[in-house]
Amino acid sequence: MKLPPLRVQHWLIFAGVAVIFFSWGAWLMRGPQTVEPLAWLQKWQTDIFDPLAADQLSLSGLSGEVEDDGELWLQPRLDGSRLLYRSELQADDQVWTVEARIALSDDELTSLMAAAGVDEKGEEQPLSAQLVRQLGHYEIIYLSLKPLDAVSIEQIVSTLGQPKLRLELKEGGQALVYPQFGITVHTLDDDVELLFAVPQRLLAP
Repeated sequence: MKLPPLRVQHWLIFAGVAVIFFSWGAWLMRGPQTVEPLAWLQKWQTDIFDPLAADQLSLSGLSGEVEDDGELWLQPRLDGSRLLYRSELQADDQVWTVEARIALSDDELTSLMAAAGVDEKGEEQPLSAQLVRQLGHYEIIYLSLKPLDAVSIEQIVSTLGQPKLRLELKEGGQALVYPQFGITVHTLDDDVELLFAVPQRLLAP
């Protein structure tokens, strides 16, 4: 007894199913998608983070890498007042806030606070923009960058490589530690919350 011939429509259905399974298998077999490194971060690693890691980053060296000259802020604190430099970085379609602490001595800070008319209990005070150039030779103690746009962990890892350590944070998320660069990256879920850089000796084991 002969079976009736398959209809053309049946063959089309079989062919369609075969194409779907082939495509699905090819998707499963493909390798992980490559994330492009951040060009600005590669440049900053050479021009900013490496000098900071070696205790050789000056205020003028930092201010020359941002969009504008930035501002100096005097931050009174009971546990030790600070002189901070603040600016913004716009690069690779991202915007980051930049904050750095300037290495002034206690006597220099006391003199600066007296000139600004504030004490340890006072409010933050912006200082003259001319001071950025006048204090350009002073060194940076630490540097923090916060993204205003979403930046994925994969972008950081693609640029800096895999971290030496991954530490769980009490407030949630992880800290990706790059002691060779003096960099710690705070993350939450899949995004970057903060990039913090210090001299390499402070992260040395």
